[in-house]
Formats: sequence, structure tokens, C-alpha cells
Amino acid sequence: MKQIDKASRIPLYSQLMDIIIEEIETSMHEDDQLPSERDICEKYDVSRSTVRQAITELEREGYIYKVHGKGTFVASKKLDQDLVKFYSFTEEMKKLGKKPVSKVLMFEIVGISNKISKKMKMEEGTLAYKFTRLRIADNIPMIVETSYVPYDKFPGITKENLEKEALYDILKNKFQVSLTMAEETFQPVLTNEEEAEKLEISKDSPSLKIERFTYENDDIVEYTISIARGDKFKYRVRLEK
Repeated sequence: MKQIDKASRIPLYSQLMDIIIEEIETSMHEDDQLPSERDICEKYDVSRSTVRQAITELEREGYIYKVHGKGTFVASKKLDQDLVKFYSFTEEMKKLGKKPVSKVLMFEIVGISNKISKKMKMEEGTLAYKFTRLRIADNIPMIVETSYVPYDKFPGITKENLEKEALYDILKNKFQVSLTMAEETFQPVLTNEEEAEKLEISKDSPSLKIERFTYENDDIVEYTISIARGDKFKYRVRLEK
């Protein structure tokens, strides 16, 4: 069993974090309960404050989660998304063996605002579908996103369509759209009260705001603003020389 080296220059809480992470990755499973703070103190001969600091950092980094009155548990692994290739939430979840569900929280046809028109390179007031979806995997809310899709190009899309079929499949199968490119920007943010409620996390939780523009050749066919849970996702970019 790995022990704390009190003579080391590495802070005790950091050493303890490394030990717990190793245990999580080698011998524990999702939703397994960690020992109590008192048990960890006794096992590694460290103070309660050291244990609490390590636990706080592990929770912040997404390794564990707390349930009030019950204890501390191993969190599900973050979904590793490769940004080099085109991807969709539905298909990525299926590849991971998870059951994806899209819950449509709002669906309407609107005249786009000046702000959105500039984003989509369309005239202000142009009709577009506007819909908000909660993206769920294995009954866990993962992403809340609001999308804009040009109405005139794709007439007949319904709320029911979006609940049963992935948007990209609708565009491909019903309108013969060939998606050629997507651009995304990422910004670390804290969830507001409304986002936190939908994602079933605490207000001001770390998350990622993702803006996506999806193209067919030079035409924008989708503009989406997503809030993704910071404890459930990590993104990877491969750089080649």
C-alpha cells in the first residue's frame, strides 16, 4: 500500500490525491463509496484538514461526488471527445455503449434577432427553428443546448422528429443534406441557476460553453449554443507537425 511521505516537498493533500486517484483507477468502480474522512485519516496518518482538502480537489476535478448524509462516491469517467473529426452527441454515446436521449424542452419558429442573424450570416427576421434540448446519457443530464436551423431550407421539422431522431440524421435522410464541416469554440463558464437546474447540478458549477456552426459547403445549416457539464466531459485535440 502506497503511503504518505511526510518528508517530501509535495504537499500532503496532493500526495493523498494521487493515492486515491490510483485506487479509483485500479480497484474501484463508478458509484463505489470511498472510506469516511476519519478512516482515511487513520489509514494514512494525516489530519482531517488534509483529507478535506484532497477530497475537495478530487471533487472539483471530477473524480468523485458527494451525496449529503450518505458519503463520497466514485464519479463516472469523463467522456473523452476527439475534436479532430466530425461528431454528434447521439452517435458518440452509442459508440460508448450508453443510451442517448434528447428531451426537447422548447420548440418554436422565430424571426432571428440581429445578434443571431450576424452569427448565421442571414438577414434579421429570417425564420428559423429555435429549440432547446437536454441531452441525456444513461439517465444522466449531460448537455443543455439551444439550436437555430433555417426554416425555409428545411420545412416540416417537428418537435416529435427531434425527440425520435438525431438532427443530423433528419437533415441527411429527409433533406439529403451532406454536412461538410463544423466549427466550434469553447469557453469555460459557471452554470447559471436555470442551466444548473436542467443539468441537475449546483449553480456556479464549472462547465463548458460550446458554440457550433455546422455547414453544408458554405451555408450554415445549424448554429448551436451548448452548456456541457465540466464533470462529465473532456475534449482532446491532436496536433501534428
